[in-house]
Formats: sequence, structure tokens, C-alpha cells
Amino acid sequence: MLQEKEKVDTLLSTSDREITISKVLNAPIELVWEVWTNPEHIKNWWGPNGFTNTIHQMDVKPGGNWDFIMHGPDGTDYKNKSVFKEIIKNKKIVYDHISGPRFRATIEFEKKADKTFLKWHMIFESKEEFIQVVKTFKADEGLKQNVDKLETYLDKRFDVVIERTFNAPVEKVWKAITDIDQMKQWFFPQLEQFKPENGFETRFNVHHEGKDFLHIWKIKEAIPLKKISVEWKYEGYPGNSLVTFELFEQEHKTKLVLTHEGIETLNPGKYPELSKKNFTEGWTQFMDKGLKDFLGTA
Repeated sequence: MLQEKEKVDTLLSTSDREITISKVLNAPIELVWEVWTNPEHIKNWWGPNGFTNTIHQMDVKPGGNWDFIMHGPDGTDYKNKSVFKEIIKNKKIVYDHISGPRFRATIEFEKKADKTFLKWHMIFESKEEFIQVVKTFKADEGLKQNVDKLETYLDKRFDVVIERTFNAPVEKVWKAITDIDQMKQWFFPQLEQFKPENGFETRFNVHHEGKDFLHIWKIKEAIPLKKISVEWKYEGYPGNSLVTFELFEQEHKTKLVLTHEGIETLNPGKYPELSKKNFTEGWTQFMDKGLKDFLGTA
């Protein structure tokens, strides 16, 4: 009986024809899902280093086709055809690659606060095919490069998005983010003027780590208790970004979604102090420490 069980276990084992990789991506799950399912995005990051893509069809639904050509760095074209088997928004994508090499891919997405845990699994039809693909195409290294390219694309292309739910009514949160006396207590004590009115402009300086950052703000949109958008620039620096606070009432609580877009226009490559990473850390500190503590005591 033991020998029979061992034979069955061997037949059922797939560890010798699988590839799995996982990574925590510094982007909210909605954005990761968008770049994975929108052909206008996936064409920019899909494949190993040096590859580009032409997407002919990408119908992200069970039974939908995904047809595209990968263009290798040496000019070789690789036609790909897959069929989506399972789609659960913001959770799972399963597709069968049917054009050869034949495999099934399962990509799982898990929300981790403002980040996303991504697990990518591939299982080939046979051990022989797996060995051939790894030897010939270096599929294991290619998958790692693919995930690294996704991470780089997310970091370069997308905005800072932070979502928090506060145990306070909308009216209280709105006042905290628009009333200058309250803003000075948790946000910027350097503020001298502020009005939540369309077209209002103000300037104030923040001295940080030996540098002066003269903030230039202009209100682009203000909808009481719902939304306020601020054009966000720095004197002496290029570019023009936009910070938006959106409020959503949830019974006696308030969900706040903060979006900082246009960071790439600030030229963070030349000015690393204005990098997405630094803005993410700064906004997280404002939300999780400044505003949260203020609302708890106000």
C-alpha cells in the first residue's frame, strides 16, 4: 500500500514543472490590476528585459482571447496566444498559454494597506517542456525580469494614492483638511492663508534638511464635504503636480482617498528629494500620524 501511495503522490506532484515568484509592489491594488489588464499599459512592461510588445487583442474575461507579439531585442518576433480562464477583479487572473510552450498562469493579488502582494505561478504541461523552456528561453529568469519591469513601470508611471478610513464624520474631516487653524495643527504650521475656494492661491516656505521649499498652491476644485484639489508646485523647481482629497461618507466614518499626480513632471531624476518614494512616505506620515491623531483629539 505504501508503494502505491508513493506512486500516486509522484503522479500528482507538479513541483518539477512549476515556476512561482512573489513580490510586494509599492502601489495600491487598483493600480496594479489596471496595468495588468489594460493593453495600453501591459504593452509597456510585459516580457523580459529588452522586449517590446504589440497587442492585437486582450479581452480580459473568462473565455476571452489574448493575442500579441513580443519583439525580441535581436528583432525576432514571438507570437503569443492565450485564453483567459478565470477573472476575479483585484484578486486573480488565470490564463492558458496555448500557442506553445503550453502552460497555465495564475496571478494573485492581495491588498497590503497601500501596497500589493503579487503571486505569479506558472505550471507547464510536462516536465520535459518545462526543462526545455527553462534551458532555451530561461523562463525562470524571464519571469523575474517581468515582475521587475512591472515594479519599475508602476514606480515611474503612477501617482501616489493613499486611502484611509477615519472614525469621524465627513464634516469633521472636511474641516480638518480645509480650515487653516486646524490644518496648521497637523499639516503645515507654516501656512499663513488658506481658503477652500476655486482659484484661491497661497505660498509658504518649508525648511527641510537644509533646503527651502517654497510651496505654491492654487485651488483647482473645491466641492464642500466631498473633494478639494490643489495645484502643487515649488518655486525654483520644474513641473506642476496635483493633490486631491476625496471624502466618502461611510455611516459614521469617513473614507479619505488622497491622490498626488504629476510627480514625474517635478523631475525627480534630477531632484531626488521630490521622488515618488519621498512623497509616499510623507503623505503616509501625514495620514497615519498627523491627521489620525488630530481627529482623535479634536
